[in-house]
Amino acid sequence: MKIIVIGGGAAGFFAAISAKEHNPEAEVTILEKTSKFLGKVKISGGGRCNVTNATFNSRLLSENYPRGEKFLRKAFEVFNASSMVEWLETRGVALKTYHDNCIFPLSNDSQTIIDCFMSEARRLHINLHSSQSVEEIKPTAKGFRIHCRDTEYDADRVIVTTGGQPKMSGLHWLADIGHEIIPPVPSLFTFNMPQEPIRDLMGIVVEKARVRIEGQKLLGQGPLLVTHWGMSGPAILQLSAWGARILAEKEYRCAILVNWLDEIKEEELRAQISQVMKEHGAKMMANLNPFAMPNRLWVYLLEKNEIKTSLRWNELGGKALNKLINTLINDRYVVQGKTTFKEEFVTAGGVDLQDISVQTMESKKCPGLFFAGEVMDIDGITGGFNFQAAWTTGFIAGKSAASSPASPE
Repeated sequence: MKIIVIGGGAAGFFAAISAKEHNPEAEVTILEKTSKFLGKVKISGGGRCNVTNATFNSRLLSENYPRGEKFLRKAFEVFNASSMVEWLETRGVALKTYHDNCIFPLSNDSQTIIDCFMSEARRLHINLHSSQSVEEIKPTAKGFRIHCRDTEYDADRVIVTTGGQPKMSGLHWLADIGHEIIPPVPSLFTFNMPQEPIRDLMGIVVEKARVRIEGQKLLGQGPLLVTHWGMSGPAILQLSAWGARILAEKEYRCAILVNWLDEIKEEELRAQISQVMKEHGAKMMANLNPFAMPNRLWVYLLEKNEIKTSLRWNELGGKALNKLINTLINDRYVVQGKTTFKEEFVTAGGVDLQDISVQTMESKKCPGLFFAGEVMDIDGITGGFNFQAAWTTGFIAGKSAASSPASPE
């Protein structure tokens, strides 16, 4: 049996390895359009590669996917985060779990993961062909003919793992063989705020913040980073993922509301400030920051509310207090654009999941064709979730493609 995997990234390698392990007699080939395999793995997580997340309950794991939650919940019953941890550890890759549940190789180097995959591919005699850009795929009487720029390949089964595509044009060849395509839009991006003076505080991090899009119920929470162009960090990236379609419709122009104190509500905050006034009333407000935020931000928020840094806590009037409380838990900023990490881009959109069998990852429109990874309308928030979706769907697609004969739908 000849199995061709189109795409030499995370999902592609995992699908190829799974296919060969489930059917050692199969001839498995990976076609990669660039000159390098596993390029996105190399640069992911700042070159450290956040391989998965220590959320070992499949239902809870699936809740981290703005698109694909129900689909993946079923898929995770076959191969989940604990399966991936075991898979890597049995192949000699030591892992470390951090306080936020993100799992990285102990080496803190993505090359460790690349070396593991390349070693497995060599051990299993998987054919690796780089610089092979697929232009068309045609079903034939015996399977498929794949047309690349200079070469043609015949295959009994094909697994498509070409990743997220920034434009519809990158998915036309799949639409041409009958698949519904959900138009791609960016997910996981940072917010540009060219008019906001908070950018002068670039580099500061608030460990626990909550961010909402004004007029929407969507929420991002976690560390928030102020950058020279606006805001970033997990809280912002999370919000951009959940709000990917809404933000695209708004052309990335909106207002966000930041609670700098995480979950704290107004009543609780009033009581806290009242206690500070009682115990430290004579102290200058700028010198006594009672909150879990950097002092530079605290002073910035005082100045934003025209509160003099020399003012003492017991001199704070009722009107100024109300403004300060509102700023601490409902601080408004205007967003005018986004910044996408081009090499690490994640997209919402791709092949409609209704066209794919979750049990096998096989196309319902084109038997013998399988999908894995972000080419499908699946994307996760930041934290190792996008890689886990790649491993899970790759494992199932490879296993299914390698089974003989073609599974009936």
